[in-house]
Amino acid sequence: MQQYIVQKGDTLTRIAARFGLAEEQLLIANPWAARQPYLHRGQMLYLPASLRRRYVIQQGDSLESIAETFRFSKDALKELNPGLSDQGLREGKVIVLPSSDVSHTITLAGEYGPAQLVQDMERLSTLYPFIEWSEIGTSVLGKAIYAAKIGKGDRHLHINAALHANEWITAPCLLRFAEDYARSLHEGSGLYGHNTGAWYSEYTLWLVPMANPDGVELVQEGAGPEHPLHEQLLVWNGGRQDFRRWKANVNGVDLGDQFPAYWEEEVKRRGRQEPAPQDYGGPSPLSEPEAQALYQHTLAISPVRAISLHSQGREIYWNYRDAEPPESEAWATRLGQAGGYRPVKLTGSDAGYKDWFIQHFRRPGFTIEIGYGVNPLPLEDFEDLCVETGAILAAFMALE
Repeated sequence: MQQYIVQKGDTLTRIAARFGLAEEQLLIANPWAARQPYLHRGQMLYLPASLRRRYVIQQGDSLESIAETFRFSKDALKELNPGLSDQGLREGKVIVLPSSDVSHTITLAGEYGPAQLVQDMERLSTLYPFIEWSEIGTSVLGKAIYAAKIGKGDRHLHINAALHANEWITAPCLLRFAEDYARSLHEGSGLYGHNTGAWYSEYTLWLVPMANPDGVELVQEGAGPEHPLHEQLLVWNGGRQDFRRWKANVNGVDLGDQFPAYWEEEVKRRGRQEPAPQDYGGPSPLSEPEAQALYQHTLAISPVRAISLHSQGREIYWNYRDAEPPESEAWATRLGQAGGYRPVKLTGSDAGYKDWFIQHFRRPGFTIEIGYGVNPLPLEDFEDLCVETGAILAAFMALE
């Protein structure tokens, strides 16, 4: 077996993806790794031989349906499985899957954190120079909070993601939409049946893919002895070294409860008086630099409508204390139809980004909860999440 020495930033899923392995293969070869929440720099892993993806034939499958689902050609499927035909697709039969024909820059090779975001920003900038990147603020630990700008229209749109740390998968989903939009503009093709050239002329789209970079990194890599807030974070996390359920920033403040929209009511409802993994609204609204960055950026661009991406539930929240404009409910229904999500009129919740946006601007604002499950959502859901999110965001661009 090959040996590998763990480096800073490594996780089991990142190492598995790098070497073409399943995470379960790594755990079988290194059973001790299952007994600790995070890997530590300097540990040695044994790497088993990689395996190709396999698939178990289900009832009703055909070569065409399998190829379409996993995005490769039927010929590639037949090449890896000699003699395979529709007549030979017996339920329960195991076949080998080729790589997808569709090439994307935005993919998941393990967890997606601030370092992966910077790498993908550089790749997208090279491929599509018309995407303009800027820094709209910094986090508690000094990490840049980036925004992407696409378009030249007078009307501005805003979408943010990864405000909650363990909802980090919203970041690459948002960037995948940006990539698909940019590719459509570059090739002169449509996107989800829409004319993207018209979007580019009419709107300027602003994307903030990772609003809580410190928190995202904490969820994915933990707070080892080298972390500047190591001891304090362990206290706030109840002594637990596993931070995968952490939603807040590294000050223990829930950024989803930080905006000046009945903030006092939300603090009273939550009942949190000190830093915690979630639900502590901070000592005051906008006390945290990440919330301040989003707040000031939104005021500066004055969007005609906005979205905050979260996970999970496959729901769309569109209202806030009757301050939303009359078209909001119908527009939420259209977004829900595009992605198969349920529009929900939410009550008993304050101080969120969407809440403040609607209250301040009296314009349509939406919180979209992507996917189902427990956060962080599993990596294997990523491609499906990209399709759902992309369809909803395309419908958002096309609203009139």
